[in-house]
Amino acid sequence: MLSKKSQYAFKALSYLVEKRNEGPILISEIAEHKKIPLKFLENILLELKKAEILDSKKGKGGGYFLKEKPENVKLAKIIRLVNGPIAMLPCVSLNFYEKCDDCNEDHCGLHDVLIEVRDASLNILEKKTLMDLVD
Repeated sequence: MLSKKSQYAFKALSYLVEKRNEGPILISEIAEHKKIPLKFLENILLELKKAEILDSKKGKGGGYFLKEKPENVKLAKIIRLVNGPIAMLPCVSLNFYEKCDDCNEDHCGLHDVLIEVRDASLNILEKKTLMDLVD
């Protein structure tokens, strides 16, 4: 399940995609139009800026804007950045792998099924981009 933080990140990013030809967008405008708490949004946008997905301009005419072309930003990248692993268990994660304490991966049916779930999810999320979020 996507966290509220991830949902807000995708809402903000979709708004920035829609407004990408209008220059920097004020954080207050994003918060108001997408109904995201301002303080929460500030942290999310800073995280996306650190990851070089967004950039910002200070002063008059300032705000946030996409640093990367939206068609180049995969949804899987955003989920991993904001939400963490895409996999449902740490023992099937590609980027956040951790061995389960009480499981033998060689003989675990749940592990095997969730690898299939992970692969099916990644098959979609690695193909979809921020452009797919807008009409």
